[in-house]
Amino acid sequence: MLIDRLLSHDRPRSPWLTVALVAILVVLALAPFFFPGAKSMSVVAKILVFVLLVVSYDLLLGYTGIVSFAHTMFFGIGAYGIAITSTKLGAGWGSVALGLGMAFAVSVVLSLLIGLFSLRVKAIFFAMITLAVASAFQTLASQLSDFTGGEDGLTFRNPEWLSPGFETTWLGLAIDGRMLCYWLLFAVVLALFLVMLRIVNSPFGRVLQAIRENEFRAEAIGYRTVVYRTLSNVLSALFATIAGALLALWLRYVGPDTTLSFEIMLDVLLIVVIGGMGTLYGAVVGSVLFVIAQNYLQDLLRLSAPALEDVPLLGAVVNPDRWLLWLGVLFVLAVYHFPSGIVGRLRALARKEAT
Repeated sequence: MLIDRLLSHDRPRSPWLTVALVAILVVLALAPFFFPGAKSMSVVAKILVFVLLVVSYDLLLGYTGIVSFAHTMFFGIGAYGIAITSTKLGAGWGSVALGLGMAFAVSVVLSLLIGLFSLRVKAIFFAMITLAVASAFQTLASQLSDFTGGEDGLTFRNPEWLSPGFETTWLGLAIDGRMLCYWLLFAVVLALFLVMLRIVNSPFGRVLQAIRENEFRAEAIGYRTVVYRTLSNVLSALFATIAGALLALWLRYVGPDTTLSFEIMLDVLLIVVIGGMGTLYGAVVGSVLFVIAQNYLQDLLRLSAPALEDVPLLGAVVNPDRWLLWLGVLFVLAVYHFPSGIVGRLRALARKEAT
């Protein structure tokens, strides 16, 4: 069937997960009509970017068993590549293509260097090396103010079709540049998600999973594990680079805090764990839940706070300023009740019902 080929014969394998994914796909595809507000559109655009970013990281952590803290560095490289060329050369598709090409080149070189020189070390030592590299890159981006804008970042203009002032009509519908930019994000993320499904379900992906389960056994039967781990690192970096470029196009601004901060790395780790490691569908479900909670939990607390303000202890705890506390509680509960992630739990329930 066509769907099986598109999904590389990796179906959700759970009716509830299938329903959730179809609903998410429809809502994201029609989001400009469902959520025309500025904040809501920014939220759904961020969901798309995080889906691609988390999928790329899951290739490392979930499928290859590599813990890296340098992933946001490649995310930032993609964003800064678009921003720098658009600032220096002016708005246009040529600037976008050149910026993305330069970002690809830098990401490939850095990921190869990290892979070849660091992937021979084990576990925590590799994680510490990548953390040091990412911290150095963030410091460099903050200090090269003439090139990167420093702490203030860079603000630039998009190509005409993607600019907010662009307007056109299609089938009687009024379409503006913001909507076209969103649909560009949607199309790219959907296409790359399907490409990643093909990668992880290919012989190459099976070898990565074998390395994750037992690296010594994979090496004993003839696979050069360092080569496969390095290629996984490069592919993951390229997908993260594209995610950063998409974020830059949407925000029309790039700064150290928007793409290179360690908080983004922690968010990605949380989403992978909550959604389910080694399940690309978990990146979709986890990104939707995380971004919605991150953006609307404070508003929800603000609505409930007046009704509980007279209760001494509870009124203080439900204060909207303490939304991060509740966000942390929700994630602890999610990890406790879904140790294999939401997708893993749904698939386990489906197997149990089938038997």
